[in-house]
Amino acid sequence: MEHIRATPGFAGRPWPHVMSASQNLADLEQHAADFAARTGFTYTVLSTDRPDAQEVLGCVYIYPPQNGDAGAASIRSWVRADHADLDTVLYAAVRDWLAHDWPFESVDYAPRR
Repeated sequence: MEHIRATPGFAGRPWPHVMSASQNLADLEQHAADFAARTGFTYTVLSTDRPDAQEVLGCVYIYPPQNGDAGAASIRSWVRADHADLDTVLYAAVRDWLAHDWPFESVDYAPRR
């Protein structure tokens, strides 16, 4: 959790925090409902080392900004601490994907070093 809190874009946010299995399930169900309603998009970042045994490396969140700007998006992403070297790689891939394939007028995505 400390690693995620130290990731650009997560400072001062209430998540991550300790959750029970039922709270985690409810959180995942809310992300799925947001995706289905097209009000937010959460993606799991998986390893590609072994397609038969992919492991979760991180997540990407694409949501409207809190100010309600319809043409904007607020983006956050994280990778596990044991894959911290992939954070800038993920950031660049998501940034380029958003610029190329998404219709946002502006994107708030905390830059990496």
